Amino acid sequence: MSTAEETAGGETSGWGEVTPDAARRLLIAAVEAFAERGYHATTTRDIAGRAGMSPAALYIHYKTKEELLHRISRIGHEKAVEILRTAARGEGSASERLADAVSSFVRWHAGGRTTARVVQYELDSLGPDARSEILALRRQVDAEVRGIIEEGVETGEFDVLDIKSTTLAVLSLCVDVARWFNVDGPRTPDEVGALYADLVLRMVGARK
Repeated sequence: MSTAEETAGGETSGWGEVTPDAARRLLIAAVEAFAERGYHATTTRDIAGRAGMSPAALYIHYKTKEELLHRISRIGHEKAVEILRTAARGEGSASERLADAVSSFVRWHAGGRTTARVVQYELDSLGPDARSEILALRRQVDAEVRGIIEEGVETGEFDVLDIKSTTLAVLSLCVDVARWFNVDGPRTPDEVGALYADLVLRMVGARK
């Protein structure tokens, strides 16, 4: 699967809300360029060229390169919140919901690894206002996972001494998948998701 196919047509893309088509093409091109070259090394000319458009056309839809990164980051983090909130508020025990949250979050980072790398690792490239908005979304991500772990501790399902640090460790494991996952590797996103769900349940001392 090419980067363009992954970001434009993959199940984890989430770019359907971006309209018109030209704006979506530019956003996808920006994801590709930021992932390949890094935000600071990417120019608006690079992005426009990948989208098959002129540099002047880019400014019709996005005032700055940072606006593109901000929109990519916001859409990606909103999707992350949605994935974890759906799992956290689903049916089943805390163990079942934590496993669902981890496996779903890992699948998102593996299946959309190019997009996820930009979403997760370019935060410091944003200006103060945009960064503040994304940090608020990250706190929501943290809260969804922490809530499941807290409930598991309260019901006696989990044996966790430091809920805050354990939550950070769980999220770090999931996010790092975007850094190393290889589509040509030995495991599919589903298989990695299942593996990580099992690892996390062991981490929290889930009672079987």
